[in-house]
Amino acid sequence: MQKLIANKEDTEQVFHIIEALNGKAAFKDFERFMATPEGQSQLSKRTVLPPILDDHTPLHSLPEGSVGRTYAEFMEREGLSAAGLVAESEKRPAAWREIEDDLLWYGNRLRDTHDMMHILTGYGRDALGEAALLGFTHSQHGGAGVSFIAFMGGRQISKAAPKAARIRDVIREGRRNGKIAHRIIEQDIEALLPRPLDEVRQALNIPEPVLYRRALDIMAQDGLDPFKVMETAA
Repeated sequence: MQKLIANKEDTEQVFHIIEALNGKAAFKDFERFMATPEGQSQLSKRTVLPPILDDHTPLHSLPEGSVGRTYAEFMEREGLSAAGLVAESEKRPAAWREIEDDLLWYGNRLRDTHDMMHILTGYGRDALGEAALLGFTHSQHGGAGVSFIAFMGGRQISKAAPKAARIRDVIREGRRNGKIAHRIIEQDIEALLPRPLDEVRQALNIPEPVLYRRALDIMAQDGLDPFKVMETAA
C-alpha cells in the first residue's frame, strides 16, 4: 500500500493487495454472476476482451459519443491499453494462471473491464477518481482488498485536499453508485460499444458522480493537481 501511495501508476501493487486480502470473495462473486441468465450467457461466449478493446480502428469509426469511440479516445489520451493491464497483472508468478477454468476467465474479465468502468461511471484516472471507482467496484463485487485501497486512497487524498472537497463523501458516493447500478460485469461489453454513452448509463442506472466532479472543481480552485494529490499529501 505504501508503494501504491508513493506512485498511483504502480498498478502491480493493486493486484498484490487484492490477492492478499480478497480471500474467497472472487468465488462468491462468480457464483452471483453464474446465478443470472446474463452471466451464464457471457460465460458461454467466453469472450476475451483485450484484443477487441485494443483494436481502436473500428472503435474510432463508431459515432461520436458512443461507448466504444469514447473508450478508444480515453485510452489513447491516457496512454493505456488493455494488454498493458494484462501484463501488469501477470508480473507476479502464479501457478493458478495456467489453469484454464471458468473462474480464471471471470477474474480476467473483471480486470479487463476496469478501464471500461471509467468510461461508464464518469470517474477519471486521477487519484480521487480511481479511489471512488474502487468504491463503486467494491459495491458491485465485494472484496476486502478493493475496499482497503478505496479507503486508503480517500484517506491519503484528504490530507492534502480542502475540507470543502468532502473527499470521504466522494468515496461514499462511489460506493452508493455501485450499489444502485446494474452490474457492469454481466453486460455484453461488445454490444455496448456502438451505443450512445448517455443511453447506456441510463439503461444501467449509473448515477452522475456529482460529488466527485464538485471535489475536482474545488481542488482546481485551490491550485491542487488531482493527478498529483497523493504526492502532495505524502
